[in-house]
Amino acid sequence: MTGHPFHTMAPLRRAVRRLARAYRLPPDVRARLVLSVADLAEDELQAGRPVTLHTAQEAGTDADSYVLAVTLRSPQASGTLTAAGMPLPATNSSPNSVTWRFTVLVPPEAPLSNSLPDDIDSRRDPWPDRTPWTETQAIEEELRTAFAQTDALGAEHRRLKHELAETNAGVLALYVQLEERDEQLRRAHGQILQELEDALRPPPLSIEGLELAVHYEPADPNAPTGGDLYDWFTLPDGTLHITVVDALGHGLGSTRSALNVTHAVRVLALEGHPLQSILARTHEILMPLAPDLMATALLARLDPATGKLQLANGGHPPALLVPTDGEARYLEAKGRGIGFPLPGSEQILHTDLRPGDLLILYTDGLTESRRDPIEGEQRLIEAARRHAARPLAEIPSSLAAEMRSVVLHPDDTLALAIRVPRNGP
Repeated sequence: MTGHPFHTMAPLRRAVRRLARAYRLPPDVRARLVLSVADLAEDELQAGRPVTLHTAQEAGTDADSYVLAVTLRSPQASGTLTAAGMPLPATNSSPNSVTWRFTVLVPPEAPLSNSLPDDIDSRRDPWPDRTPWTETQAIEEELRTAFAQTDALGAEHRRLKHELAETNAGVLALYVQLEERDEQLRRAHGQILQELEDALRPPPLSIEGLELAVHYEPADPNAPTGGDLYDWFTLPDGTLHITVVDALGHGLGSTRSALNVTHAVRVLALEGHPLQSILARTHEILMPLAPDLMATALLARLDPATGKLQLANGGHPPALLVPTDGEARYLEAKGRGIGFPLPGSEQILHTDLRPGDLLILYTDGLTESRRDPIEGEQRLIEAARRHAARPLAEIPSSLAAEMRSVVLHPDDTLALAIRVPRNGP
């Protein structure tokens, strides 16, 4: 159908609405088409440039339908008609025209006309509609359809919201169950790990004339085992023997290495080997069994009756002595660790612990948390002075908490404290 010019909006809307009714377009599609045509034509009509409406019949996918093409043109358009963002997306556009296509059934009483009269409501209506109607009725029909769709969408939204609420409630209940199960597993896991840690520790000692306390903190909180380990026991003559070991690495592998060292040292000590020879002999025993083992160790012998202290060192950080009177000092004894060249303690350091004196044995995780051992050793002296008057059971953990307030180099940490009570030897 050739286009008839429209100079105002109202006749154009009526023409589009009549066309859509004649070809049985659904009311919602009709409403979107009317709005889209009006949006495109508004600027042209206000500028005094007429627009034309065209229809064309194209072949459909089957014999019972065809494609109706509706085109709005602005022959005098000064620019490109913008087809983006319309209520009804166009299927084709050019600088001065926009086309929509619809698949419709062929209405036998509505053949396409070849002309459009000036009065679209005349008997020569190109889009005849046998059903009596007014534009108001058509608009109301479109509104009812829009409201019905809105209501349907609202009902569907409420249904989905209700289903979502039920789903969320179910998910929340499941989440709570999972949290409870996870908490049960965490408690069970923690209990197992605690039992494992306790199994690796020697039993507590109660020795007249001495106070003992220890703190161990793994580098990984979820793995309570590591390469830092200690052992203490009394020799047949009543002397206290303490072994502090730091095996290379972390986790179970280093724990196995540390256990091998402490067990070998215990056997050799109980067999009566001289303190100075134990570390070298431990190296000889373990290297054929574990050639990759590397560990530092500090051995201490303390006579509770006299306060006589002996130290053998295999490459380990020195013990710290905090006397009741006098300056705190490190008890240096040279030596090399197990698995290192020329292992063993070069000498035995002898000193005395007097009533009130505090002795700290530790691993390097305590002093090297900031990667500066010299700075760490100085901080440990200052911290030990501040905490020396506390109950001994609190001192190791207090030292660890202060020394590891800033950890740049996480490592297993062991701190062991020995004090001669003021009424001791």
